[in-house]
Amino acid sequence: MRDAVRGVAQHFPTAIVSGRCRDKVFNFVKLEELYYAGSHGMDIKGPTKVSNHKSSADEVLCQPATEFLPVIQEVYEKLTAKMESIPGAMVENNKFCLSVHFRCVEEAEWDALGREVKAVLDDYPKLCLTKGRKVLEIRPSIEWNKGHALKFLLKSLGYAGRSDVFPIYIGDDRTDEDAFKVLQNMGQGIGILVTKFPKDTSASYSLREPAEVKEFMRKLVKSNGIKKG
Repeated sequence: MRDAVRGVAQHFPTAIVSGRCRDKVFNFVKLEELYYAGSHGMDIKGPTKVSNHKSSADEVLCQPATEFLPVIQEVYEKLTAKMESIPGAMVENNKFCLSVHFRCVEEAEWDALGREVKAVLDDYPKLCLTKGRKVLEIRPSIEWNKGHALKFLLKSLGYAGRSDVFPIYIGDDRTDEDAFKVLQNMGQGIGILVTKFPKDTSASYSLREPAEVKEFMRKLVKSNGIKKG
């Protein structure tokens, strides 16, 4: 998969937009030619290695929620203490947001976990709670999500308002719907939802699993090579 992503990045500006901390994502992917948008797009940085698309955006750094860092740390400590009583629960600090994972929690405990999280957040009205795939996301209550991150990247790369640009966004989570909606509203580019089952979505197309995503990226690179040839 890393080779497939590297291949795409050699031909097209490529970004990974994740709910996880940007540093964690970079340490996992280990590709310096990508744009990384961590914490649901609240922490964006450009490539540390110049690829084929040289751009003034190579030094991009966007952190619209810096003022929330102290309160995020405070809530992280409180939630970590609360979740100790629920086997399988895990609180992940993603710098500008928090994730409470309950994939390994018995289903009978899900409601109790949700109540505990909401009880902590009652004291923090400037934070909001959303739900992903077996994860609760705590984020600053600012108008910023993966869709905003996508628009920021397009603008930073000089692609905003251009008719000769075709953005492609691939995602498998509820939080990716914000980016799918941006492309839908633009009437330009496509969103691709990764799922094995039919779902309500703003994406235009779907792929069933990561293996198909990898094959799609390889074909994208191959077709671009044929076109140039």
